[in-house]
Amino acid sequence: MSSLQDRRRFLRTALGCAAGLPLMHGSLSSAFAREPKPSIEVTRLTDDIAIFSGAGGNVVAARDADGLVLVDGGMRGRSRELLDAVTREMGEKRIRALFNTHWHPEQTGSNERLGKQGVKIIAHENTKLWLGTQITPPWSEKPFEPLPPAALPNETTYDVGELPFGDDRIRYGYLPQAHTDGDIYVYFPKANVLVTGGVVSGAGWPLIDWYTGGWIGGLANGLRTLVGVANAETRVVPADGPVLTRADLEAQQKMYSTIFGRLQQLLRKGLSPDEAADTGPAQEFEDQWGDSREFVITAFKSLWGPMSPDA
Repeated sequence: MSSLQDRRRFLRTALGCAAGLPLMHGSLSSAFAREPKPSIEVTRLTDDIAIFSGAGGNVVAARDADGLVLVDGGMRGRSRELLDAVTREMGEKRIRALFNTHWHPEQTGSNERLGKQGVKIIAHENTKLWLGTQITPPWSEKPFEPLPPAALPNETTYDVGELPFGDDRIRYGYLPQAHTDGDIYVYFPKANVLVTGGVVSGAGWPLIDWYTGGWIGGLANGLRTLVGVANAETRVVPADGPVLTRADLEAQQKMYSTIFGRLQQLLRKGLSPDEAADTGPAQEFEDQWGDSREFVITAFKSLWGPMSPDA
């Protein structure tokens, strides 16, 4: 798991170096540019649906007679390369819709390019609000600046929605206060492909972005919702990493619920985040997921808002 830990450390460094440059998502891309760029790899799920990885988070492209629908858009600095790869691989140049599963740079890097072309950008309303404001998280020395108006989502949801797709209808829905406070999933019923966004990680412990409304209780609840959407044959596309199954979602939901219960008890005992991590509340999962200390500390901090007593 050392490679996963190295990736997490690099992402933290990139976030710290990138914040506050002219464009939030472009600035993070420039941090990535100092490292060797991974190639963009394609994983076919059906004749008309494919995953593109290597330009940020997992990007899903789906084709119907009206053009392409993308779920997430990778990093801004890789956007042109990504979109060229998508149109070449899918044999279609028209992009008619882009979903942002949440506000993070790995998901929203194609917003400006596609928004200027008049592409429909669909997201939760909270994602639009975060993208339109300056964000100054405590782990970054400089703020993330708002995106220009053309890059903001132009169709938002508070709950669930549908988008026509060939003889099917794409379904999408809100996962409240999980990875962030604006997470959505996107489901292709006929193909039985579920794109989860940041609520599910296939490459190590996830980031719980407590500063923009995520928390571990919501993460566990979000996974429960996703288990309900999926079935035994569903192919689950996480924010990063390989394709998963419903059984993987069930295992993650059980794991996070277990850790959540333990952290609640530690919070009620008055422990600090570091003291909570010292107790090893996720220790039995480390053989599979790697060192849990960073995850436990952020998960513990995520309890402060939802579980703080009323003033």
